[in-house]
Amino acid sequence: MFQNQLNDQLTQAQTKAVENAKFLAQVAVESAKELAEINQAAAKDALVAAQDTSAQLLAIKDAQQLSKLAQPETAQEAAKYAAAYQAKVNKVVRNSSKEVAQVVEASIDDARADMVKFVKEATKTAPAGSEAFVSTFKTVFETSLQQFDQVRASATDAFANFEKSVETAMANFQGQYAVVKPAVKSRKAA
Repeated sequence: MFQNQLNDQLTQAQTKAVENAKFLAQVAVESAKELAEINQAAAKDALVAAQDTSAQLLAIKDAQQLSKLAQPETAQEAAKYAAAYQAKVNKVVRNSSKEVAQVVEASIDDARADMVKFVKEATKTAPAGSEAFVSTFKTVFETSLQQFDQVRASATDAFANFEKSVETAMANFQGQYAVVKPAVKSRKAA
């Protein structure tokens, strides 16, 4: 009877694993699709910008017009464009990561619950006279579960800190390329 329960639990675990794998594959496909759409839009925008720049270069008749094209505002616009592109990519990656993390968390919770159930079932059918061993085993098992939960909490904190670091770095990057108004040249009094 115990063997049948074990086989049923293993079958259920395998079924959950297959379902999780399908879901994760779907998340990966959707993320890849979103990234492809972002890259396609970026390529179109870059092509339009290149065509505009080419047209402006062909229309140049003197050095003064050329100097107008090489203004800091042009570089700032390119940086803003790059930052916006990076923000879109980060959003897709962050959303995908959250979905994967949720699946992993649920899988861990399910596996933990299955292990607890398995240990309870296994210790119920322990032979008479093994109470001391069963008690020691349960104590060690509970301690290992507590340690596992502590490691899991530390990993969750580390992931949250990593996300905050990425967000801060992106904000700093975007802040560096904020539009700066050119300084007005002052005239010397004659």
